[in-house]
Amino acid sequence: MATSNRTYQTTIPDVQYYLDLIPCRAACPVNTHAGRYVQAIAAGDFREAYDVAAAPNPLASICGRICAHPCETACRRGRIDQPISIRALKRAACERFGPEAGRALSPRRRPETNRIRVAVVGAGAAGLSCAYYLALNGYEVIVFEASPVVGGMLYLGIPEYRLPRYLIRMEVERILRLGVEIKTDWMLGRDFSIQTLKDEGFRAVFLGIGAGKSRNISLPGTDLDGVVHGIDFLINVNLGYKVELSERVIVVGGGNVAIDIARTAIREVDETEIDDGSATIDAARLALRLGAKEVHVVCLESWEEMPAHRYEIDEARTEGVFFHTSKGPKEILGKDGKVTGLKVVDVLSVFDSLGRFNPTLLENTDTVIEAGTIILAVGQQMDRGALALDPDLELGPSGNLKVDPETLETSVAGVFAGGDAVFGPRIVIDSVANGKRAARSIMRYIKPEAVTGQAYHFATLPTASYAMPDGYDTARRVDIPQIEVDRRVGFSEVEQGYSEEEARREAARCLKCNINTIFDGNRCILCGGCVDVCPMDCLSLVNVEKLRLEEKHAGLISGKPDRTFAIVKDEALCIRCGLCAKRCPTQAITMEKMVFHEFSNA
Repeated sequence: MATSNRTYQTTIPDVQYYLDLIPCRAACPVNTHAGRYVQAIAAGDFREAYDVAAAPNPLASICGRICAHPCETACRRGRIDQPISIRALKRAACERFGPEAGRALSPRRRPETNRIRVAVVGAGAAGLSCAYYLALNGYEVIVFEASPVVGGMLYLGIPEYRLPRYLIRMEVERILRLGVEIKTDWMLGRDFSIQTLKDEGFRAVFLGIGAGKSRNISLPGTDLDGVVHGIDFLINVNLGYKVELSERVIVVGGGNVAIDIARTAIREVDETEIDDGSATIDAARLALRLGAKEVHVVCLESWEEMPAHRYEIDEARTEGVFFHTSKGPKEILGKDGKVTGLKVVDVLSVFDSLGRFNPTLLENTDTVIEAGTIILAVGQQMDRGALALDPDLELGPSGNLKVDPETLETSVAGVFAGGDAVFGPRIVIDSVANGKRAARSIMRYIKPEAVTGQAYHFATLPTASYAMPDGYDTARRVDIPQIEVDRRVGFSEVEQGYSEEEARREAARCLKCNINTIFDGNRCILCGGCVDVCPMDCLSLVNVEKLRLEEKHAGLISGKPDRTFAIVKDEALCIRCGLCAKRCPTQAITMEKMVFHEFSNA
């Protein structure tokens, strides 16, 4: 059925079939072809790897540090042993050819402007992504940011030990070089309205205003001195403001923000070890005023139910954070107006039989955890004050901005929105995807004839020279280097990244899901040689009468319609070794690579 250099759109059934066989790409919200950059690293081509990683993602270097990597969760290698360390490999490529390597600050020629102005409100991941793609297509973009820094919660919410601030600045500089202008300390609802922007000639507006406000919790004692809201704590720390904590701190919450807060609160540095020329000296000196001696995390959920990433929890425990799971806060205790501790009760269950959040607390199980500071990290929400001058913007049931799920357009024509302000707190790559999708919608709104998307083609690989790396199927995952626990002081970056040798060794474990065995039923003689040689037993000779396939998959079976048997393949087991193609006496089996590229006429 296959010939080389075929080009299809995803509406073609057999192409969708092969797209579904690349789980890392399908799992990525911006459809990064992770397998391709992983394979480039295995070949030692870090420049190609960076270009592939950065093509669909303007914040590739940032994601190389902090992405929650849904691609790794989907990676087929995980069914054999452990998934490919895709995020760490992205970092390896970006460190060698991204902004921090000084090689990609101006990777593209500045596009010729079409003189169409678009406003982006919010310089977080969604806003920066939207601005990038609009500028790339010639639009004049001005970004309005309420805070004094650029990056949104990338800068204000993520601790520096996970994401160095210089990296944010470098990625932003890359976007600015496309002609984007950013204005800080400009707050929607205070300094301007959406109507103001339209009156000034902006043809469309994107709202990426985030969810930078802590949710309140109904709990006695929240007015005591020593109670701090989690988002406020992180913002103050990351802006370099003075933050004083008691020696014993309790963090209430079980999400990633709670873990970030706990790991931040427990950090401290020896000022004698600080280099006066360091760009992080202010943050390091600030850590001297943090440095709680004990940090405790209290959460409703059990270990298995905690929403925080498991590796973040494990790192926090390694660093000395104590966890109290299945505990519900009942009352914040105090004396003379100051916090003295937290009364908690045991939690039997967090969710009811219908899966709804409805905690069941056990009576007469009260215990007290002593502390002088309690940080509440029980959720985030959009600051509705930003919408004070724009009452026509509709909100959804959860209090977030209401948008068309396909175009991301709000209830106000020409105004689009995405990121946390629409969908609530999400991972960074989701917000990047929202910005990209909104940019495409804005381009179609302004120019209905605009077309953007991806095209695909298949390239036949020479069977005789096709080979996978030696030992790839049994190679163990390469651990990501980290600094020792006793050196995790101040805001030193914990994860250190792969060396070139380590990166290539890890990348060589990739199963190359974008390469597939293609069967030509007109050449196949059903000799069974491919079945015999397959090391994973993923090929079978099956009686055609026993097959029940959807019509769209019928053409994928080797064998002529008038024959009794067909060859059926279990794609989940295939390790792309190519032995079947080499064994086939009639060349009915070929190895073909699926290649992608984006296009736009906007």
